[in-house]
Amino acid sequence: MPRQLAFDLPVRTSRERGDFFIAESNAVALAAIERWRDWPGKKLVLTGPEGSGKSHLVEVWASLSGADVISARRLTEAAVDTLAGHNVAVEDADRIAGDTEAETTLFHLHNLVLAEGGALLVTSRLAPSRWGLELPDLASRMEGTPSVALDTPDEALMSAVLVKLFDDRQIAVTPPLVAYLAPRLPRSLASAQDFVARLDQEALAAGKPVGRRLAARLLDKTGDGQA
Repeated sequence: MPRQLAFDLPVRTSRERGDFFIAESNAVALAAIERWRDWPGKKLVLTGPEGSGKSHLVEVWASLSGADVISARRLTEAAVDTLAGHNVAVEDADRIAGDTEAETTLFHLHNLVLAEGGALLVTSRLAPSRWGLELPDLASRMEGTPSVALDTPDEALMSAVLVKLFDDRQIAVTPPLVAYLAPRLPRSLASAQDFVARLDQEALAAGKPVGRRLAARLLDKTGDGQA
């Protein structure tokens, strides 16, 4: 049932495999994640632009494999030696390029995980050859790792994600509203998430239901609209 406007209800976010919507932009990457036991060298680099769904796929893989998930920017704080032989996902590895300590830690983690029979998933916005790594041994290992790319979400995927985001917030919306928003928002899952959160807050503040008029006003106010 639609929520009552007087209450700011909790967000029930789920990122299980059943919540991952398959589209042309992500089907190949999802198939690679599901066949993780067959990765050559037991490792994979997953690339894609901001908001393309990399973090969701990491969570899908963690659920399938029991993997530990670490942000690359926090590698130097992690107890890397305890992860020998574990399945490990390292997110946003391209962001540590030029950080000697972080690069050295990732190289050490790479060797520990794989030498002891674990699997390694690394995510980034760019292909490893474009990271600008300064540690030659790490660069050679990352550039030699099989990779799969996520493309920018298409309109069908944006529509499915919008439905889920509204449902997470217990907001009942009509298909015409979703059809109105999907082509107008930036093609980014993160942008969709941010817009739905702001629209929810606007509705609560105005004491009005979420609808096209309120959505159009927010698009105009924020400059998000693309059409």
